[in-house]
Amino acid sequence: MMTERILIVDDEETLCEVLKINLENEGYSVDVALSAEQALTYSLKDYSLILLDIMMGEISGIKMAKMLKADVTTADIPIIFCTARDTEDDMVMGLDLGADDYIMKPYTVRNVIARVKSVLRRTSGHKGTAESVNILKVEGLELDMEFKRCTVDGREVKLARKEFELLAFLIMHRGKICSRGQILSSVWSDEVVVLDRTIDVNITRLRSKIGPYGSYIVTRSGFGYGFHD
Repeated sequence: MMTERILIVDDEETLCEVLKINLENEGYSVDVALSAEQALTYSLKDYSLILLDIMMGEISGIKMAKMLKADVTTADIPIIFCTARDTEDDMVMGLDLGADDYIMKPYTVRNVIARVKSVLRRTSGHKGTAESVNILKVEGLELDMEFKRCTVDGREVKLARKEFELLAFLIMHRGKICSRGQILSSVWSDEVVVLDRTIDVNITRLRSKIGPYGSYIVTRSGFGYGFHD
């Protein structure tokens, strides 16, 4: 099995070294960057997870996360924010960007390791584009990505192109909430102007078309949509 690679981005050098040693003891391959600027010189697409501090130098953790999510090669890399900032606005902003978890400083190494393992378990096997997967299956709901065919408990269901792509995107990111921005940039990347309402309409149609699995599509007001089975 390939060793999972983790990147720690934080300007507190001592803290980084402590996390690096303990995560390596758990079997992970770990690199450290003491600034977002340094991290951006790395081949970020090669990492399985990024631990990212919010309050750094000229490029903050929030800004770096936006850059990662805007790049198709790094958009699916799980991010855990580690920060001393504890306001609700910071937490909402991080989650809205697509962060997979949020850890407050001061924290214990044991807590960080537990969160890392949890996020990697949840996200492993669900990364990549729709074109790289032949079959997406959740219980009796199945998407054939090659033939663009959806079946529900063995019965074919006709989906419009964007409905199919939206459902595939949600399933491949199941277990996490995806912001409207993430959905729009992935599913509607070829459109010039798309209203947020377009997502709502397609979600409503999908829920009605996929029968008992419609309830698996969840809404988190102010955050976005997800697929939870």
